[in-house]
Amino acid sequence: MPKKGDLILRGQLTRGVIVKQRDIFITMFDKERLEELIEVAEEFGNHRRKDLEDLEEELATATVVSPKAMPPDVVTMNTKVMLRDVDTLEEMTYSLVFPKDADIDAGNISVLAPIGTAILGYREGDIVEWPVPSGIRRIRIEKILYQPEASGDFHL
Repeated sequence: MPKKGDLILRGQLTRGVIVKQRDIFITMFDKERLEELIEVAEEFGNHRRKDLEDLEEELATATVVSPKAMPPDVVTMNTKVMLRDVDTLEEMTYSLVFPKDADIDAGNISVLAPIGTAILGYREGDIVEWPVPSGIRRIRIEKILYQPEASGDFHL
């Protein structure tokens, strides 16, 4: 299992080498709510949406832990996190939220946004890569500013 700060690749094939993705950490409460979100979207005709497929893939590999056992340096739902673009050094602060609570102007990014899905379940210090139309985006999870589980807010 990769250690804190390891490079985490978001693709299966990199320069001809198959890369095994690391399991993400997630609470059963978050996993159930995210799976329900996917089911509802599919019921209403949103089949084959890339964002839903990406999230479903993440959940399929997730390591489920109890809220009290969640490491405090993991990005969970409703976590406020400071990120840094590895290439531009731009720093960003977001709260990872469900789509209904997304508001980029308020710093609330949907778990269905590419960056939201990419960081879910990863740890402080990890560098996450994922493909974007212009190439590969690399983001380092600099610091967890607030995580509900670490703060005892298990209902969020």
